Amino acid sequence: MASDDQIIKVVGDRFCVPYTMELLVKRKIQSLSNAHYDVIDTTGNVLLQVDGGVWNFHKKRVMKDPAGLPVITLREKALSWKQQWLIHQGESSEKKHFVCSVQRSSALHIKNNLDVYLANRYKEDGRDFRVTGSFASLSFKVRKGNSIIAEVSHNFTWGSCKGKESFKVKVYPEVDYAFIAALVVIMHENDNA
Repeated sequence: MASDDQIIKVVGDRFCVPYTMELLVKRKIQSLSNAHYDVIDTTGNVLLQVDGGVWNFHKKRVMKDPAGLPVITLREKALSWKQQWLIHQGESSEKKHFVCSVQRSSALHIKNNLDVYLANRYKEDGRDFRVTGSFASLSFKVRKGNSIIAEVSHNFTWGSCKGKESFKVKVYPEVDYAFIAALVVIMHENDNA
């Protein structure tokens, strides 16, 4: 097991496991005003759920645990050049519950890259994580420095044409899978903006 300085916990240590996790993130549009994401493990257990409106001016997504308790809330900052998202603990929007900020690396939509800044170091020492992706393959990697901590690939099916999409996610040991799931949601929401 890794020591505390090797554990990458952003949302919480209960989402860090000592082995590589294979997850499936499924997105389904439930109605004209609601999108739903399920984060599922290889045995079919729902680990997390994310809900939020599709046509809201202010995008807000709430991630909940299997018991239905709010874990984090993702909010897109309105009128942001780089599509900035703010993540807070629970359903709070207070500064004391701020977890991190996620934004496009560039205002130009040439590449699908995101920068993540943790709350305790917000933009002081540069980004804490980088998400690098490809529009062509709808896949991306999450990096901390030069190390890859998670990989995501779009799982294309005919359901993708009907508003049902899924992503295969590989989260490396001792990495916060709730944080990675939040990045999948943000990346997908930015692509569909």
